[in-house]
Amino acid sequence: MIEREKILHDPMLKFSGLYSEGSGKADLMVVSQVWADGRPLCLPVWTSYKPFTNRWNWSEWITLPIMYSDLPQNALLTMTVYDCVGPAQMSPVGGTTLPLFGKRKVYRQGMLDLKVWPGKEADGIEPTTTPGKTPSSGKERMQKLAKLAKKHRNGYMPEIDWLDRLTFREIEHINEAEKRQSNYLYLMVEFPQVTLSGVNHSIVWYGQDGDEVYQFRCHVGMVTVPDPEILQDNLVESKHHKLARSVRSGISDKDVKPNADTRDLLHTIVSYPPTQNMTLEEQDLVWRHRFYLSSNKKALTKFLRCVNFKGTSSEVQQALHLLHSWSPMDVDDALQLLGPGFTFPPVRRYAVTRLQQAPDEDLFLYLLQLVQALKYESFEEITEAYKQSLTKIPEDSLTSSDRKTEGSEEELESKNMDLATFLIHRACDNSMLANYFYWYLMTECEDHDMIKPDNKVKSMYLCVMKRFLQQLKSGPPEWQEKRNFITRQDNFISQLVKLIKLVAKESGNRTKKTEKLQALLADPEQFKINFSNFEPFPLPLEPSVMVKAILPEKATLFKSALTPAKLTFVTTDNNEYVTIFKLGDDLRQDQLVLQIITLMDNLLRAENLDLKLTPYRVLATSTKHGLVQYIDSLPVAEVLTTEGSIQAFFRKHHPCSTRPNGIASDIMDTYVRSCAGYCVITYLLGVGDRHLDNLMLTTSGKLFHIDFGYILGRDPKPLPPPMKLSKEMVDGMGGVNSEYYKEFRKQCYFAFQHLRRHASLILNLFSLMTDASVPDIALEPDKTVKKVLDKLKLDLGDEEAVLYLQNLLDMSVSAVMPALVEQIHKFVKILRN
Repeated sequence: MIEREKILHDPMLKFSGLYSEGSGKADLMVVSQVWADGRPLCLPVWTSYKPFTNRWNWSEWITLPIMYSDLPQNALLTMTVYDCVGPAQMSPVGGTTLPLFGKRKVYRQGMLDLKVWPGKEADGIEPTTTPGKTPSSGKERMQKLAKLAKKHRNGYMPEIDWLDRLTFREIEHINEAEKRQSNYLYLMVEFPQVTLSGVNHSIVWYGQDGDEVYQFRCHVGMVTVPDPEILQDNLVESKHHKLARSVRSGISDKDVKPNADTRDLLHTIVSYPPTQNMTLEEQDLVWRHRFYLSSNKKALTKFLRCVNFKGTSSEVQQALHLLHSWSPMDVDDALQLLGPGFTFPPVRRYAVTRLQQAPDEDLFLYLLQLVQALKYESFEEITEAYKQSLTKIPEDSLTSSDRKTEGSEEELESKNMDLATFLIHRACDNSMLANYFYWYLMTECEDHDMIKPDNKVKSMYLCVMKRFLQQLKSGPPEWQEKRNFITRQDNFISQLVKLIKLVAKESGNRTKKTEKLQALLADPEQFKINFSNFEPFPLPLEPSVMVKAILPEKATLFKSALTPAKLTFVTTDNNEYVTIFKLGDDLRQDQLVLQIITLMDNLLRAENLDLKLTPYRVLATSTKHGLVQYIDSLPVAEVLTTEGSIQAFFRKHHPCSTRPNGIASDIMDTYVRSCAGYCVITYLLGVGDRHLDNLMLTTSGKLFHIDFGYILGRDPKPLPPPMKLSKEMVDGMGGVNSEYYKEFRKQCYFAFQHLRRHASLILNLFSLMTDASVPDIALEPDKTVKKVLDKLKLDLGDEEAVLYLQNLLDMSVSAVMPALVEQIHKFVKILRN
């Protein structure tokens, strides 16, 4: 009677086995289902509904209707125990929920004891209210022993047969005792083990890109602790530096001679490229042997990089004293001292004294970078010099002889010139330098759209330009004439911009716009200048050419989005000079590339290597317009369309019946050399977006590139080849087995080797352009020099460099993707037309 009252009060007691009638157990079944994200992934599966005698033991495998590969990482297995309490009535005894994957995304294996929550159906929501595994309260030993048993099963503990049997028997007793004392029911579930060829395997949840290699730390994360001394000087290193650079050490260092190993190490340090930093040990070594190195002009830049010009005055005094007794450095190396790494005024002024040794022709090659180097000068000194130029002597009180005397006094003080004064002085004496100096300054004085304008830099350039124009105005008659020419050039360009803008606004096709262009050029009253007949002045693009008119009838517009204008100027010698005027295009990047190509052409010619390059002139007269020299040529794509091949084009213009291919030998030699030169140069500059429409070919055999919108490795096309060497170009040489192709490869090797020897000059020029607003440099200014350095492969010897270039040529010739992209480009071009 008492037992019945207890069962009526708590019906769950009938499952404990204490109050069951007779020796039998209640008839139960288990319903299993897989859930994820709060919804079932498959239909439920029931165990058999059968009677039990001593304990509830189903002893059967359940197959869930879902594949392992379809299981998400957060899959849950819900198991609910039901009892039949009447006809078609099921009452939940309890439920439990278990994630199918553990913390490390491994599928469950082996025997698990799951806690059953009385009177609840298992739910598949997250977080679940019926977890089969709950955090340990510290009192239960079941969970601790289960984790240890799992480690033993996975092989993390040694197997000792007799001890394992005793241990697992004791674990079973402990589990049974805790289960009997618990207020919960427990469901023992076994997950299968995967065995293949006798080897146990684990099922791991595999996500997308799961086989990617990721960098990770195998140790615990480091704790960040603020260090108040992190930005302060190291006292030990500072003391060592002062002792090593003291005046006392200077006396003993004069007699220091390096041994053979030290001499080799010093030679290696001196040969470092300008971008490579020296370690503290290397700096100390160079300082200690500075007197020995003072006869090596290449070592001066390395020595100056060892000096802390913000440190002790004795170190700086020693360095400056030795600077003027050092073997004079080359002009090429002096450019490095004008970069952002050297801001100490005496060092920069020393670099200017070395630039004074350069002729105007060489200075013109560096002028673009020297204008950029003004950004690293002292702005206060430049502003003060401009103010002094205004108040020094009243302009009207100077006679011509006074101006010449003033100029000679400046020459006497030239040893103490800053860079701005030097450039102004040289530009005043040379018409070509004056022309380009003015236009380079003009583009820098404008606001740049790409970056936030720096008002200090803009003000500095305005001061330099005003001082330059003031110097010309107050100078001798030939200087004043230069000022007059510059003023007329500026007025001409501004009126030409207005004209092109009117043409752009004209509605209609390109023919109508061309007619409008010709009509405006022929109209003497429309603008402040008569374009068909004006007073002669130097053409801004090439100041050695004096122009006096534009031929309206020969003016045309190119088929392009910006419709650049082709203008034919008439020179004072009654010759024609054809240019292209572009409006709405920033030509500063093309201007830089053509300047570097001109420089490389001069370097190669100095080595008696004429590669028949065509470094046409480009001048950005603003950030939005400029002039380009027109070279009479045809795109290679048009040559192939009209003539079928490059050799057929040459045979048409220069036939030679005595040659095997029917082409004059000098034409083929020019073609081969120009191909080699541009292959190497465009590779070094990382020129991208190469297709047969921006490869030009002249009737004299010269091949050259145009449109440098992508440089330094940027390319809109997928998988570009390292060099632009298409099958059509190789066929123009006669194929890969021809003698001309072998000569082409040989010329490539020569060009690469010669340009590698002038790596310091090339790298110095690019380092001065890092803060320029050239589009592809402004994207990653800190990586600009490194990109060029990587192309030069200075870590390779001469023979290794030749082998490296051989591989590049082979890869470029056999590349499949460029040929496919070329066909797509041709197809798109047809659709546009």
